[in-house]
Amino acid sequence: MDWGEFGKNIIGKKMIVLLAVTGAVYFFLQYLTPLLAPVLLAMLFVTIFGPVMKRMNRKLHFPRPLSAIVLLILATLLLAVLLWVLSSWVLGSLPVWIRSMDAREQEWLAMVRDLCHGVGEIIGVDASYLENTVSGRLQEGLDSLEENILPGMLSQSMQYVRWFAEVGGFLVTFLIASVLLAKDYDGIMNHLLDQESCHVLLEVICGIVRYIATFVKAQGIIMSAIALTAAITLGIAGIKHGVLWGILAGILDALPFIGTGVVLLPLGIWQLLEGSFGRALICGALYVVCIFLREILEPRLIGRKIGVSPIAVLVSLYAGIRLFGVWGIIKGPLGFVLIYETYHSLSKMSDRQKNRADRF
Repeated sequence: MDWGEFGKNIIGKKMIVLLAVTGAVYFFLQYLTPLLAPVLLAMLFVTIFGPVMKRMNRKLHFPRPLSAIVLLILATLLLAVLLWVLSSWVLGSLPVWIRSMDAREQEWLAMVRDLCHGVGEIIGVDASYLENTVSGRLQEGLDSLEENILPGMLSQSMQYVRWFAEVGGFLVTFLIASVLLAKDYDGIMNHLLDQESCHVLLEVICGIVRYIATFVKAQGIIMSAIALTAAITLGIAGIKHGVLWGILAGILDALPFIGTGVVLLPLGIWQLLEGSFGRALICGALYVVCIFLREILEPRLIGRKIGVSPIAVLVSLYAGIRLFGVWGIIKGPLGFVLIYETYHSLSKMSDRQKNRADRF
């Protein structure tokens, strides 16, 4: 037997299987996930909280569907409390900001006037002319905001209604699917265990659940590290409510669409408008530090726990963002885990079948 040729055939078959699995995972994430998202999320919820529902059934004699409903209600109440605290803080701060707007406007005009005088002396341009030009451009920008952007936002009210309807439909489907899956969970799992061909699916599901648990834990650690760093830095810098702003930046950093920039960049601009250039620079530097903290900690925490190299997780993050946009932050590593678990499960099943054939 030509062992070199045999090895090439084996490697070729493995590459074909790997490419097929990669293509299937891409198709699943790109086209099927948006259609099946509420049901898939319900499956993950029931699988992750299955032990908790079993405990509730054993100690409180709650049926599985009732346990799922109780857990969902508790999660909803917790989210509602967090949103209420955040909105109360923001709405409570609005009157103070509104009352100080006139004083802020005068301070900004004085700062623009001083800046124009300084620049005019340097470049040899009349300071009054420069001030009038800058003030006119600023006023044109404000007028454009009032005439175009704000009415445009109001005219898209039907899109907002459609978006809320889509979110409502997603949540209702998720709730119903969670209750139904919780009711039939044992029967579904027993049926899958009886089918040897479904063992690959079970191994993949276990790998995904393990990854999600690792991902959530890693996000908690990263969020805490960023919140602590931002709160200490902003507090030491003497920024008003700096500790609260830092904690809020850490919480929002866990959200893929938002991040710390939605807090730190406007806060830095506000400090700049107030004339606190040092504090504005601190906000900008802190934003860069928070980005580096996440980029360093995330691959290490996730890669170490799921048994793969941190560089592989980092590459999957980059590839996910390139393929799926912002959602690639989640879909990239998840797709990598799907490919990894599916390929290894198929390899194990193939080895078992070969060993069984060799025995006979």
